[in-house]
Amino acid sequence: MDFIASLHPKFVHFPIALFLSYTLLEIIGIAFKRENFNKAAYMILLLSLLGAVAAVLTGDQASQAAEKLSDLLEKSSVSIPLGAIARHEDFANFSMWYIVALAVIRTYLVIKKKFTGWLKYSFIVLSLIGSIIIFETALLGGKLVYQHGVGTDLIKPENVQIK
Repeated sequence: MDFIASLHPKFVHFPIALFLSYTLLEIIGIAFKRENFNKAAYMILLLSLLGAVAAVLTGDQASQAAEKLSDLLEKSSVSIPLGAIARHEDFANFSMWYIVALAVIRTYLVIKKKFTGWLKYSFIVLSLIGSIIIFETALLGGKLVYQHGVGTDLIKPENVQIK
């Protein structure tokens, strides 16, 4: 379990980078009517979905590890912000399901050859909304690491003084 949790910091960057790349390719493909960019955007969206699933699964393990560590450090001067972790986890789950919904709808439209007209343009808006959601999720995760030290050597039982 600790091994899977330790993968979370490595996996989280994939859905962030991939989804933002998807958004950029989606905008270019639709705005400039470039079919190659549309196809690339679709493939990057699917890769983003895989990255989001991996990030959420490893994040769930990291959250469970943080809860156990919090219990261990109960009598120390260090506390783990479980509320902030829960908020980040909620945003991450919402982000993942947003990407799932976007991928399912886009797949359906592509298969039915209905990814045209206003539906195409609506995906620019949907991808921009998704980028904002992903950005907020990343911001919350960054605060956990850089403001609270979660996932760093600062919060490890061997590095904490018990009162």
